[in-house]
Amino acid sequence: MRVVFLGATKGMGRALARKMASRGESLFLLGRSEDELSKSASDLAVYGASGEVQWAHCDLMQPAGFANALSAAEKAMGGFDTVVVTAGQFASQEELEEDSALAAQVATVNFTNTMVFCEAARHALLEQGGGTLCVFSSVAGERGRKPVIIYGATKAGLSAYLEGLDHKYRQEGLRVVTVKPGFVRTSMTQGLKPPPFAGDPDDVAETVLKAIDKGTPVVYAPAPWKAVMAVIRRLPRSVMRRVKF
Repeated sequence: MRVVFLGATKGMGRALARKMASRGESLFLLGRSEDELSKSASDLAVYGASGEVQWAHCDLMQPAGFANALSAAEKAMGGFDTVVVTAGQFASQEELEEDSALAAQVATVNFTNTMVFCEAARHALLEQGGGTLCVFSSVAGERGRKPVIIYGATKAGLSAYLEGLDHKYRQEGLRVVTVKPGFVRTSMTQGLKPPPFAGDPDDVAETVLKAIDKGTPVVYAPAPWKAVMAVIRRLPRSVMRRVKF
């Protein structure tokens, strides 16, 4: 694969990029920090990525730069067939309720601008004959829940958008893979109490890579979260108002 990766410098994104590199895939990195991108490129070269791992600046808060970033990747690799988006922003419900500017930023990063980036990626992939668009959403978007009202809403919107893409463009050659992680032990969740079925980035990355290979439309990681969320989706509102999760 020739993979454009937005968010390969931390957590689940870094674990997935390393697994791709170890298979000899060609990678091009996008992100905000030039220092982190440079370090990640060197790291992935050690893991076995095919050719030089190059990178370009791309900030989800600056959509004007999306097209140029994807063009740089296309030029460097002679085209690409896979785009992976793991970048996003998290804040607790308490923080978001207290800071309206932060809430607006999280909504912009996780939904509006991620959607705009995916639209640019969709155009680029279809112009090259199709490919795979793999985007990390979250189980937080499965149901309105007290601890993740605002963050979950951003992921609900993103998941709905990605499902629509899959419905419309699968026959044209665009395979959309929506990843819905549950609780994963990363820097994003540091300080939070892990629930049952908490996962690690490497295990999630292994599950996601298999889904990309197969073109699976929706994948839960760790896998038990699929059953957990199936139960939560079916709980009546009278129950959801009483529970804390």
